[in-house]
Amino acid sequence: MSKKLHLVSLGCTKNLIDSEVMLGRLKNYDITQNPDEADVIIVNTCGFIDAAKEESIQTVLGLHEARKKDSLLVMSGCLSERYKEQLQQELKEVDIFTGVGDYDKIDELIARRESRFSPRTYLIKDADRVITGSNYHAYIKLSEGCNQQCAFCAIPHFKGKLQSRPLEDIVAEVSKLTEQGFYDFSFISQDSSSYLRDFDRKEGLVDLIEAIEPIVGVRSARILYLYPSTLTDRVLHRIIDSPVFHNYFDMPIQHISDRMLKLMRRGSGQEVIKHQLEIMRNAPEAFVRTSIIAGHPGESEADFQELCDFLEDFDFDRITLFAYSDEEGTKAETMEAEKIPQETIDARLAVLDEIVERKHLASLQKEVGNTIDVVIHGPSSEHEFFLGAKKLQWAEDIDGEILINENEMDHEPEIGKTYRARVTQLAGDKLVATLTGES
Repeated sequence: MSKKLHLVSLGCTKNLIDSEVMLGRLKNYDITQNPDEADVIIVNTCGFIDAAKEESIQTVLGLHEARKKDSLLVMSGCLSERYKEQLQQELKEVDIFTGVGDYDKIDELIARRESRFSPRTYLIKDADRVITGSNYHAYIKLSEGCNQQCAFCAIPHFKGKLQSRPLEDIVAEVSKLTEQGFYDFSFISQDSSSYLRDFDRKEGLVDLIEAIEPIVGVRSARILYLYPSTLTDRVLHRIIDSPVFHNYFDMPIQHISDRMLKLMRRGSGQEVIKHQLEIMRNAPEAFVRTSIIAGHPGESEADFQELCDFLEDFDFDRITLFAYSDEEGTKAETMEAEKIPQETIDARLAVLDEIVERKHLASLQKEVGNTIDVVIHGPSSEHEFFLGAKKLQWAEDIDGEILINENEMDHEPEIGKTYRARVTQLAGDKLVATLTGES
C-alpha cells in the first residue's frame, strides 16, 4: 500500500514552486487532503510578515493535533530557515526541520528522519516539478535572494544576495512544461528586473524575453515583481514589443512620497517611478498592478495624503495593501522615534481600501463591451450555474474571476482552454461574459 502525503504551501508563489519541487521528489506518495490519514505532513512556511509567521505556526500546530500516530511532521521554508535554532528548541511537535536549501533533497530527509539546513538557497535545476492547481499555467522562478536593502524587508537577511538561475535552465524548464501542455507562464522573483545582474547582465529580462519567445507552445507570459531602481526603459519597451509577453506590469512602488521612498531605502524617487508608470499605462491594452505599505515608520500625514492623491490620480488596475509591521533585523525596526501607532495605521488602511476598491471597479468597468481572451477554470466561486474564467492577460488567482453565463458556441468549453468572450456587464466586483468562439 502506498504511503500518503499531505502538503500545505503557505505564502508566495515562489514558495509554491518549491512545494511543487518537493511533490516531484515524493511521487511515490499518494496525495491526501486529509491530514489524519497522511504518513507524512509537510508545511512549507512563510516568514515574510507577522501575520504570515503566525499562520505558519498555527498551521503546524493544528496539523500536529490532527495527525495520526507514527506520522512524520515536516516544517520547511522561510520561517523554518529564519528561526531555525529557536524553532528546533521550542517546536517539539515537529519531527523534521529544513529551510530553503534542500527542497530537492526532501525525499532523503524523510527517509533518514533527518533535519538539515544547507548553506544555500535552492535554485531549480532539472527538477521534475508537479504543477498544482492548473493544467495550463505554471510559475517559473527567475532567481532567489535580493540585492535591495529596503528598510522594511528581512528577506535578504535569510535568503541572501541575488542568485539568478542560468537562462538555459529556465529555457529547459519552460520547454519541458510546454511538452506537457502548459502554455501560460508567470516569471517571478523577489526583484525580477535584477535578473542576471549577478552575471553582469544589466537588462537580463531582455535576454529572457528573447529566449522564451521562440519556444514552441508558449502562448502567453507575464513578468511579476519589477523593481523601480533596476528597471530600464529598454526592458519596458521590449515587453511592449513582445508578441508573447503581455503588457502586464506588476511593480510594487510601496509609496510615492520622495521623503518616504528615501526612508524606505527604495533606491528611486517619484520622478523615476512616475516616468516608468506612464510608459506602462500608455502601452496598448496595459494592465498595471502595484503594492503599497501603510504606516511605515516616519510616514507623516502629509506623506500619506500625497500617497492618497497619487493613487486617486493614477489608473492602477489592481493595488495590494500591506500594513507595516516590524521585522527583526531590518532598519525600519530601529526607527523607534518615528513609529506610527497601530490605530493610525488601521485608519490609513481604511482610507486606502476605499481608493483601492474604486480603482478596481473602474478597471473592471472598462472591460464591459469588450471581446477578450479568457481561460476557463471550471465551476465559478459564485454559483454552479456559472463557469469561472479569467482574462488570459491576468495573473493566476490574484486579478479576479469572470463569470461565464452564456455560451454561443455549438460545444461545451474545456477547462484550461482559451476562448473569445464578450463582456456584457459588471455585477458587484465580477465581470459577466458570454463565450463567442475559439481563441
